[in-house]
Amino acid sequence: MRQKEREFVYWCVFFLYTGKKKINHPPPQSKMTLFSTSAREVTKMAEDSYEEAIAGLKKLLSEKNELEDAAAAKIRQLTAELEGVEGKKSDPDEKIRAGFAHFKAEKYEKNPDLYGQLAKGQSPKFLVFACSDSRVCPSHILNFQPGEAFVVRNIANMVPPYDQTKYSGVGAAVEYAVVHLKVENILVIGHSCCGGIKGLMSIPDDGSTNSDFIEEWVKICLTAKAKVKAECCDLDPAEQCTKLEKEAVNVSLGNLLTYPFVREAVVKKSIALKGGHYDFVNGSFELWNIDFKLNPSISL
Repeated sequence: MRQKEREFVYWCVFFLYTGKKKINHPPPQSKMTLFSTSAREVTKMAEDSYEEAIAGLKKLLSEKNELEDAAAAKIRQLTAELEGVEGKKSDPDEKIRAGFAHFKAEKYEKNPDLYGQLAKGQSPKFLVFACSDSRVCPSHILNFQPGEAFVVRNIANMVPPYDQTKYSGVGAAVEYAVVHLKVENILVIGHSCCGGIKGLMSIPDDGSTNSDFIEEWVKICLTAKAKVKAECCDLDPAEQCTKLEKEAVNVSLGNLLTYPFVREAVVKKSIALKGGHYDFVNGSFELWNIDFKLNPSISL
């Protein structure tokens, strides 16, 4: 149960065992041990499911006949709120509708000039590769506004090498961003606790796989794994994964240069390649550039 629902239950315990009718904040959990055994049972409800918490509160209501009317009414109100939260939680359609309603009211309708301009076209300055992980939305963590970043998300934020057949989906996105949208920056963002990187690190040396797609995909950065294993063998597995999260970004930046139109833009200095790493455990972000020291091709 989340903190908000725990507070609901603490309120109920307070009303039951102190007789107070009004208080500005729920009682701290440390004081709950001063109450009776039944109170401790209710405290435990704060760690249980919605259903158990609601059932327990209703049981207490039926047993406490001497409960003051105000306290009883407050508990019934909070119980109803718990039931309401549970109902909303299980309705994904309502979540989607409410989310769009909030966006339209708070963003779309408050920024008519921005959305009017976007209706005419887009001219983002960034092509961003980010992981599909739900915790690392690039627009959220870097405050990109609509129209500022053309975003590609996949497992472990990898960029495969140029291949018109095997990786045509990624190739199409890169080509559109570079050739047609004329982005000026390509940013590849790795992140902490990446499941795809952990999967890459755990692939056996014989290359065998246990999944239909995931392991074959993350093998794109096998060279990064080999480098980390060779140079960081003294580190524990978690530290090696952190190193690999960043080294895989560098491999992806190198793979971008296998796309002729990207390489040409880099040589002409019309586009910059950047690597990034978002650590959501510590709330930090690293940004770096790589100088590939490319020279224009010479025709003889």
